[in-house]
Amino acid sequence: MRTIAIEEHFLSTGFKAVLHAGQSNSPTPTMLSRIQEKLSDLGDARLRDMDANGINLQVISHTAMGVLSVPQEQEIELVREANNQLAAAIATHPERFAGFATLPMSSPAAAADELARALRLPGFKAAMINGTTQGRFLDNPHFLPILEQATALQVPIYIHPGEPPTVVRDAYYGGFDPAVSFSLATAGWGWHSEVGIHALRLILAGVFDRFPDLQIIIGHMGEMLPFMLDRISNTLAPLVKNLKRPLPEYFLNNFTITTSGFFSDPPLLLALQTVGADRIIFSVDYPYSGNEQGRAFLDHAAISPADKEKISHLNAERVLKLG
Repeated sequence: MRTIAIEEHFLSTGFKAVLHAGQSNSPTPTMLSRIQEKLSDLGDARLRDMDANGINLQVISHTAMGVLSVPQEQEIELVREANNQLAAAIATHPERFAGFATLPMSSPAAAADELARALRLPGFKAAMINGTTQGRFLDNPHFLPILEQATALQVPIYIHPGEPPTVVRDAYYGGFDPAVSFSLATAGWGWHSEVGIHALRLILAGVFDRFPDLQIIIGHMGEMLPFMLDRISNTLAPLVKNLKRPLPEYFLNNFTITTSGFFSDPPLLLALQTVGADRIIFSVDYPYSGNEQGRAFLDHAAISPADKEKISHLNAERVLKLG
């Protein structure tokens, strides 16, 4: 069974220098040497790990960087260099790697241009953004050029978690041991709640009425939304008067979710019951999660062979136009 994983990360040479210069508030795990070593590799070590665990293709994206303390023009150049570095790796291993473009989100016009440029590079299939930008979600009119470009180019946008704004982090997640507060704000809860809010804001703002063909991918088994969709339908949806369709329909028709970082049957079975097998794509979240854990989960998942084929590769091939 072919296996494609689509939320798999790397760290470019340029952004690594920014981290070491203290010009980013990047999440602590990115700074760990063992993670940084795996993130930085786009060659033999990554391929050996994939081969050992039956991962045929990784769709690779740049890791979240937090808030950058660099001029806007430098950010644009760093993004270009990162996409070029990934493109070179894809050109070397075209059967094993594909890519999501990283974008200079602080400059939406430049981000739209970079998306168009990146999609002309070898193996790039879509874009990934990481959380909010300067406290603003993607539904903000500021980011309209990016939505317009993705729609025109007929490529999805993957919304990945990012660092919460400082005021949110302090108010919601502070007051504990720093390691506990950090996890609560990020992978232990906050990241996933925020992406769920991000998705709902796009729907509520009418983005999919304006761009009905726009497709969004979110990870981590749907960022809480499959569990909450019935509650949303009963409480939030009746209050919404500006949309052309019932609120839940947008989530079911304009979103695809991935399994990244989740390796047990209950959330997968809930996702299958909520969004269906055609809207779920396998992911590991490498190297923050291990390929061996993802492989074992996929192999032993209590689902039908037909659904497993869709989740392991058929949906990724269709959504991202992978060969």
